[in-house]
Amino acid sequence: MTRTVPSTPCSGQKPGTSGLRKKVKVFQQPNYAENFIQSVFDVVERAPGSALVVGGDGRYHNRTVIQQAIRIAAANGYGKVLVGRGGILSTPAASNVIRKYGASGGLILSASHNPGGPDEDFGIKYNIANGGPAPEAVTEAIYARTQTIDRWLTVDAPDVDLDRLGSTQVEAMTVDVIDSVSDYAELMESLFDFNAIRANVEGGFTMAFDAMSAVTGPYAIEILENRLGFPKGTVRNGIPLEDFGGHHPDPNMVHAHELFDTMFGPDAPDFGAASDGDGDRNLIVGRHRFVTPSDSLAMLAANAHLAPGYAGGLNGIARSMPTSAAADRVAEALGLPCFETPTGWKFFGNLLDAGMATICGEESAGTGSDHVREKDGLWAVLLWLNILAVRRIGVDQLAREHWARFGRNYYARHDYEALPTDRADALMAELNQSLSSLSGKPFGNLTISTADNFSYLDPVDGSTSSNQGVRILFEGGSRVVFRLSGTGTEGATLRVYLERYEPVGGDLDRETPEMLADLIRAADAIAGIARHTGRTAPDVVT
Repeated sequence: MTRTVPSTPCSGQKPGTSGLRKKVKVFQQPNYAENFIQSVFDVVERAPGSALVVGGDGRYHNRTVIQQAIRIAAANGYGKVLVGRGGILSTPAASNVIRKYGASGGLILSASHNPGGPDEDFGIKYNIANGGPAPEAVTEAIYARTQTIDRWLTVDAPDVDLDRLGSTQVEAMTVDVIDSVSDYAELMESLFDFNAIRANVEGGFTMAFDAMSAVTGPYAIEILENRLGFPKGTVRNGIPLEDFGGHHPDPNMVHAHELFDTMFGPDAPDFGAASDGDGDRNLIVGRHRFVTPSDSLAMLAANAHLAPGYAGGLNGIARSMPTSAAADRVAEALGLPCFETPTGWKFFGNLLDAGMATICGEESAGTGSDHVREKDGLWAVLLWLNILAVRRIGVDQLAREHWARFGRNYYARHDYEALPTDRADALMAELNQSLSSLSGKPFGNLTISTADNFSYLDPVDGSTSSNQGVRILFEGGSRVVFRLSGTGTEGATLRVYLERYEPVGGDLDRETPEMLADLIRAADAIAGIARHTGRTAPDVVT
């Protein structure tokens, strides 16, 4: 029987780039998670008796909120809930389940690459029926509802056994605990030449994969070790832990330093990779060669035709605005359209659904294609493995040959984390006010050609997204981008993106910090980073 629980609005429930993210203790407050889930159900489109997908990255508080969501879904007229065994669903696997089983949408419980544990982060985001993140119109409607909500609905029912495959009734609703690993692995086998990869492994090709004690572990073990034949132990930290083993599950040079030590050591394997907390990001590093996410997008797009799922060619390439223009050069060479979107995978959804783009990427280690509507860390790793197996070369050689053909976009992102929000806002406000006066100004040996705040006109639905980040473009093709991140839970994170293009025949194999030194100095001078933040160096460089 449905029970109505009176409630009042909770402050701060505006979804960010990837849903609602707060500290666990915030979500543990009475009515907090329930209000948000009910607000989602109050506004999203669905037919009576629709299916809902629920799962998360296994972080602390995951199982509790899954049980809450199941009861609230039963009270709100859903006919079925599909949940991953153990409550585990990687973000790309959740997108696949939504699409495969025709669900009306899904709740993904994750804070992605943010740390987990009782004192750390938790998150909820809603994905729509195409498997992708809810667009801005939906998230705005959810937020509006959180500000007026006065009740949430539930049923009195025991917890569902999330560790046992099979069906359970919760009132009139069926809960199916499914093996999402098998579903996802079958999808990957339909896209990639597993025989070619297996043959490369049998020929001595070696790999190290760090699952970072996060959600990708079970998927990576099944695919890399069980189906592709890599030796047991190839997948490190493969068991998902509620606190990610006390580590920060962000696949970059700082938080995946053990993998970097391995790949730059004397006995490095041929290929190294990692994924993040919820499985949608990736790290690619060859023997003594790190590949930036921007370069990885470009290199994958240039070679995707070598995988069976993309043998017919690409419809187009899309990248987020802060991502380097390396993919643009590939698109131009292949005669393909290239779309520049705001940060956030939801902006790729329309392009993918309309068949205008096939491969998409973000500089924050997210790459994916039209096989789902989320970025997909393990997908990117498998496409790399497919390409290397067919071309019979290593990562370093592939990178050098790519730059010799297209030139190189030296690129880095500097993150200033947990800044006081008022200081970060003041920096951006002052920077925006200065834009009209920056054109033509010199900074060292660099001269600004144009400066603006990026605005995106969606070519599919005609919607406009403004205020998406400040772009400073210099003569000769270099640029700096400034934006505040929407993925943190504490204070504000200022992200500064630095890019220098070196054409074919130029210096294509220099150290990135050396090549970006002038841009780093110019960025501080233009935005007054040290003056506003008190920081003389970023917290994280990727």
